[in-house]
Amino acid sequence: MHPELEAFIPFFPRLDLSDPDAERKNFAATAAAKPPPDTTGLDVEDRTVPAEPAVPVRIYRPHDTHGGAVVWLHGGAFVMGDLDTEHPWATRVAQDSGATVISVGYRRAPEHPFPAALDDAYAVLTWAAGNAAALGIDPERIAVAGHSAGGCIAAATTLKARDENGPRICFQLLNEAGLDDRQDTWSQRNFTDTPWMTREVIAHSWRHYLGGAPATPYAAPARAADLSGLPPAHIATAEFDPNRDEDIAYALRLLQAGVSVELHQWPGTFHGSQAITSAEISQRQIESLGTALRRALTQ
Repeated sequence: MHPELEAFIPFFPRLDLSDPDAERKNFAATAAAKPPPDTTGLDVEDRTVPAEPAVPVRIYRPHDTHGGAVVWLHGGAFVMGDLDTEHPWATRVAQDSGATVISVGYRRAPEHPFPAALDDAYAVLTWAAGNAAALGIDPERIAVAGHSAGGCIAAATTLKARDENGPRICFQLLNEAGLDDRQDTWSQRNFTDTPWMTREVIAHSWRHYLGGAPATPYAAPARAADLSGLPPAHIATAEFDPNRDEDIAYALRLLQAGVSVELHQWPGTFHGSQAITSAEISQRQIESLGTALRRALTQ
């Protein structure tokens, strides 16, 4: 484990997704206890995207935006997280990338199992592309991106857009994404009690998300047989994360399908350790996401 992070491990809460409502409250309370982010240089606006049902979004517009956009999908094991808990992340992504960031308040499991979250993300993508002029963005420069469960939804959104000839996605960014419900990789079988994200928590997460239905490629993108024709990808993994190997395998399969991929494996880190923002390695991790998006959206 990275020495900057190791001292903080005892202070990380242990998740118990057997009680989703309690964990949501704990997650929100932890986020609320942190100082609010500095939104200097950004215009921040809450909107509602017309869909069935309507989807809440929070839009972050840099004053010096280059015209690209990011549909951003928060983490939280499909169960936790919302526009408020994601506010610091989305702020930083907008500032570092220079893109208009549309943070999506998608519906959460178990009350709203798959495909609710994917439907919400896809509705926002379609709305953004269709209203590009009003939003001040270039419809040819829209990326989808997400952390953890949000990375899964982002990857699924690219599959759906490809299959349905939907809006053009120019780039996908998957950060520590959960992509495979089967939990049969080496890291899933061996990192059973790693900080924050354990094998049991991930199993609960997938059960809540799938709602008892069989997993499809749109639910668990690692199950997709064909990854050709997808947008270029930036995939980031944490060394001590059960999700690590499914992300690396997905990156390799994208490459083998002819998709350009940048794969970044962060040594000594664990799932969600970027929350320890005092650590230099966490600062580099977060900065790298914005840098990757800026580069992809300004080429």
